[in-house]
Amino acid sequence: MSIKILMPALSPTMEKGNLAKWLKKEGDKIKSGDVIAEIETDKATMEVEAVDEGILAKIVVEAGAQDVAVNTLIALIAEEGEDPKSVTTGGAAPAPAPAAAVSAPAASAPAVSSSAASASGGNRVFASPLAKRIAKEAGVDLAAIKGSGPHGRVVMADVEAAKAGGGAKAAPAAAPASAPAAAPAALASGPSADSIKKLFKEGSYEEIPHDGMRKTIARRLLESKQTVPHFYLTVDCELDALLALREQLNKAAPEKNGKPAYKLSVNDMVIKAMAMALKAVPDANVSWTENAMLKHKHADVGVAVSIPGGLITPVIRGACHKTVSAISNEMKDLAARAKDRKLKPEEYQGGTTAVSNLGMFGVKDFAAIVNPPHATILAVGAGEKRPVVKNGELAVATVMSVTLSTDHRAVDGALGAELMQAFKRFIESPMSMLV
Repeated sequence: MSIKILMPALSPTMEKGNLAKWLKKEGDKIKSGDVIAEIETDKATMEVEAVDEGILAKIVVEAGAQDVAVNTLIALIAEEGEDPKSVTTGGAAPAPAPAAAVSAPAASAPAVSSSAASASGGNRVFASPLAKRIAKEAGVDLAAIKGSGPHGRVVMADVEAAKAGGGAKAAPAAAPASAPAAAPAALASGPSADSIKKLFKEGSYEEIPHDGMRKTIARRLLESKQTVPHFYLTVDCELDALLALREQLNKAAPEKNGKPAYKLSVNDMVIKAMAMALKAVPDANVSWTENAMLKHKHADVGVAVSIPGGLITPVIRGACHKTVSAISNEMKDLAARAKDRKLKPEEYQGGTTAVSNLGMFGVKDFAAIVNPPHATILAVGAGEKRPVVKNGELAVATVMSVTLSTDHRAVDGALGAELMQAFKRFIESPMSMLV
């Protein structure tokens, strides 16, 4: 019996993807773990591994296909002993998306194909690579878990449920408690395209269809603004001590392969200061859910990176424990791969807060939109020379305005102010971040 390869859900937000490239052709032998295709999601271009073995008998969806729905049949593998030339789709409709693939974190598991348990030979457990890794780290027996993925494949949500419940069978997938409610249809859609186009003279504009990234950004930020009660706190931070320390550290950078081992930016130090502030004010390092507050043990800072067609927020994990030079080098690597759409889902999903810096564009101050599950996001403006009063006398200092956007359900006004005080203290006394 032929094995179906379905369009995988490579991130929780993915509903459709573009099949960018096939790396195998019809007639090629496929082994488990082989990279068989590249798929463009709303955030990245990702390599997809095969789970099953056999011969790639038929490619159903050609390379270059756009907006292929998750769980659409894209190819068929002939099993051992099966004639690849006899494999057909049989006119069958694409498999419907299981609930777990849409509503649960299992959607991020990079699995591609699976066969029924009866076709596996009895002992082999079909699981996504991510599920296997998590199970190995947690010491969970995959064979004892009932998979909720296509054809009984074990996916990430099944392993997480087994870890939490201590049982073999995963609980039915449900929407994460922290996910905001869907926006009302009338508000989400807005005026129709035709009604907008009527306001402009025909031929006076170019119509550029939305890609998956732009649609995802629009949906998530609309949901956030409609469902998350925002409030905003702005403080001014003097940068002169930080700029002097940054210059000193960059000059002292050792050589590595004929180049400085690091080159610190102001943004690297802002990331570190935000992480240290959350460590100093742990009650603000939280995520809101309907049933409980998630108080995080580490400060994982997402950093907004502009890429063609939108933006993505790679995450510096455990930023409070890393040196500024380590943060700097990691950020450069993440930003470069983000622009090439080569980030893995685990590199841009989650996080406990975020930083958005528009200072390099000369923006003085602005307010960013909270992106759940974050409870806060810091908007960073440009450092500029401003008059200040010191010891009762007028002076000039380099000042940067920063605005904290906060989910009021999770962080109240006084707590947000305490977090901003801590951030300002680290920025204005930067040596304290190094000890």
